[in-house]
Amino acid sequence: MFNQPIILPLLVAVFVAASASLLGSFAILKRMSLVGDALSHVAMPGIALALLFRFNPFIGGVAFLFVAVIGIWLVEYRSSLSVETIVGVFFTASLAIGALIMPEHDLIEALFGNITGLSAPESIASIILSLVLIAAILSIYKQLTLNMVSQEIAQSIGIKNRRLEFIFLLSFALAVALGIRFVGALLMGSLVIIPAASAKNIARSLTSFMVESMTFGMIAAGAGIVISYRYELTPGPVFILISSIIFISTLVIRQTRRA
Repeated sequence: MFNQPIILPLLVAVFVAASASLLGSFAILKRMSLVGDALSHVAMPGIALALLFRFNPFIGGVAFLFVAVIGIWLVEYRSSLSVETIVGVFFTASLAIGALIMPEHDLIEALFGNITGLSAPESIASIILSLVLIAAILSIYKQLTLNMVSQEIAQSIGIKNRRLEFIFLLSFALAVALGIRFVGALLMGSLVIIPAASAKNIARSLTSFMVESMTFGMIAAGAGIVISYRYELTPGPVFILISSIIFISTLVIRQTRRA
């Protein structure tokens, strides 16, 4: 049986991983796998300011992420640059600012996360926001799919591509804000990418891809929390290692199918 202190972090990790992994399936299809990793560093100045002025780091991170998303979205449609290029510029500038103003004693936690440090209200809020993110992605996934096939066709049937792109970037920002407390800014990209990449190895349809992405993320998150509590380890890196083992296993299954 689980002891009381592990239950909330376990639930938070599972729900956050499920939402991030679901988002990751579309990030891979849109060839935006590294955007989540880059955006996680955009949150660092907000987290640093929150720690300096003693307010909730989640609020600071979300504020900076949402401002960055608006900036990225505006620059993308007013220039010929790709999203990855624009995010890269925001990423490097934010990382530099965050490194300069982040209190040194809080730097490790910001980089690697500490989900066990969440209060009960923060944990409940993270679970609710994860469910909101899952619901938001499921409500637009058909539009996203058509947009990836052809933006012209999507626009011809009334899909507003610019607004859809903005909603997708906002979803990324929320996923990053939720995941930073779990795996930290340094490893956040892996929370989005690895479970989805594992699912892509064996998925036979878009629906199975989405379901398997979420499943692999939840399994790795749950196992990561249990193992980290059992052996007094940092949960984020444990999650990444378990996710990597799952990825290698699915890769072997894929090669076996082809043989």
